[in-house]
Amino acid sequence: MPAVDRLPDQFFTAILARVAAARADPALQAVVDLGRGNPDLQPPTHAIAALQDAAAGGGQAVHGYPPFSGLPALREAIAARYAADHGVTLDPETEVAVIPGTKTGIMLVTLAVAGGGDAVLLPDPGYPDYLSALALAGARHVPLPLRAADGFQPDFAGLAAERPALVVLNYPSNPTAAAEHPGTFEAAAAYASERGAVLLNDFAYGALAFDAPARSVLAAPGAREVAVELWSASKLYGMAGWRVGFVVGRADVVARVQTLVDHTTAGVFAAVQHGLHAALTGPQDSVVAARDTYRRRRDGLVAALRGAGVGAADLAAPEGTFFAWWRLPAGLDAATLLREHRVAVAPGEGFGAEGAGWARLSLATDDATLAEGAARLVTALTA
Repeated sequence: MPAVDRLPDQFFTAILARVAAARADPALQAVVDLGRGNPDLQPPTHAIAALQDAAAGGGQAVHGYPPFSGLPALREAIAARYAADHGVTLDPETEVAVIPGTKTGIMLVTLAVAGGGDAVLLPDPGYPDYLSALALAGARHVPLPLRAADGFQPDFAGLAAERPALVVLNYPSNPTAAAEHPGTFEAAAAYASERGAVLLNDFAYGALAFDAPARSVLAAPGAREVAVELWSASKLYGMAGWRVGFVVGRADVVARVQTLVDHTTAGVFAAVQHGLHAALTGPQDSVVAARDTYRRRRDGLVAALRGAGVGAADLAAPEGTFFAWWRLPAGLDAATLLREHRVAVAPGEGFGAEGAGWARLSLATDDATLAEGAARLVTALTA
């Protein structure tokens, strides 16, 4: 069977289609979309200027094929930023790969380490496109349950019989908005080491931890030997449309990812790399401002729903990301919220079996839209 025929339905495409259908009748109240995680904050101006300057004056060095392995100066800047932000030393020659976006990185890492029938542990609930990577690789899905009672942290005790090729974590977590708790990375690294697995932390939201800095998995004792990490310019700098990210960590896995880049995407547009280099090496004010903005939005949304009677067990204050994870009350689901209250949320079951009965709410929208969405959710709760 061709790999494309194994792919699951694209969850986010379906959400967008439902919202578009709901908006099709202009006679109805406008839809408030809290279902999509598309960063609404702009990249730093000096990064945009660097991209523009490179595109306008770079000549063939910019508009020709880029170095497949990324600009050396960019790899060095990634390593320097990692050291500054996470205390992790990386060799820019062997432990950094520039890739066209973190979502692509999920596919590349999976293809690099897992093949037909290999077990891959995925967080449940977790980002739906992890399943797409497994389908392309022909790998076998093993859920790694994340439960509210455990703070959405994994328990590897029930998986002793598995010998996975890959263990995937995602902290701060999409969709649960939980950060990694003390000991989680150490337990994951020990589990991966004992079974000869690669450990992957999807660190796309690493810059958006609200109450304490998010830790890189590579900073955890024992992790350097087994782990790689995906780091994303999309959330770090609001560059979702630029399609650039990085894989860092264990050198042999990074090398395999680079080989896949060589054979598939052939690198990232050089002007984009120049823009990202400027962002990484310049002032980090925009990162602090973004984190403060999403924290403020988090506080407002949580306060509104708590005021309507939603308890902390059903809506923990998000520890990171730009999402909130809400256990819906009986009789209320995503379809009802869209149909009767004209507010779109991402249904929890789309993130895995453990997500049934929950909904993901996005903070990645302007303040007025989020306030209107919260007001409609309160109305739904009190109707």
